[in-house]
Order: sequence, then structure tokens, then C-alpha cells
Amino acid sequence: MSKRKSRAASATKAGAAPCTVTVCRGCCCGTPKVPGLDHRAQLTDLRASLAGVANVRPTDCLDACEQANVIVVQPSAEGRRAGGRPVWLGLVNDPDAAADITAWVKAGGPGLVDPPDILDLYAFAPSRRIRQALDD
Repeated sequence: MSKRKSRAASATKAGAAPCTVTVCRGCCCGTPKVPGLDHRAQLTDLRASLAGVANVRPTDCLDACEQANVIVVQPSAEGRRAGGRPVWLGLVNDPDAAADITAWVKAGGPGLVDPPDILDLYAFAPSRRIRQALDD
């Protein structure tokens, strides 16, 4: 078992604060501006599949509209202690992407388990101003 996998197992056993999955539902994300996606179903599916594993919360605009739909995965308390930081994922506009995010969070998320390689296609770095606004 790798160090990250053993950390994920200990975090689950300890009942530490879980990951938080923030789903943007502002001016562009979660609207018809992103056609062909059932935004309500995406949020419902994330909540159902991560129930008891992570906190899933919708939020107003994260101001990264060019990346709609945006999901931010914040590490659990254990993940943060292990060096995990929030991971911003954009263009999450298909069920497979949401399923990859769900599998990663269930495995432990940032700081505890490396994300699947496919999520590299969705990862982006928001501006410092946007990051500060989310942290406030």
C-alpha cells in the first residue's frame, strides 16, 4: 500500500473533516450557456454519489466563466495536513468527468490520493484574486 493510500485509510478511520466539493452555479456554470448538460442532474448525482464521503455545495459565480462548469475539490483536514490544496477543475461538462472526480474524492482526494490522469485535462489555476475570494 502506498503512503497516500494508507493516509486515505487513516483519514477515513479517524472521521476527520471530509473533502468539500464546490460546484459553481453562477452566471455561466449551471445555465443554458453550457448546452447539452443537465446541470441539476449533475449536482444531484454528485450529492448522491458523495453522500457521507464529502460535502457537496453549490455556490454562486466563482468568476472563472471561461471554464464553465467549474468544480473545486478542497482537501479533507487530513489531506490538507498532508499538503493537499484545492484543485480547480473546469469544463466539467460530461458525466464521465464528474464520475472521475467522484472516484478520486471517494479514494481520499487532494493530498491523500493522486487524481486520475484524465483530470489533468480539466485542471486549471484561477487568478490570485479568485482564489482569495474563495478563501475569504
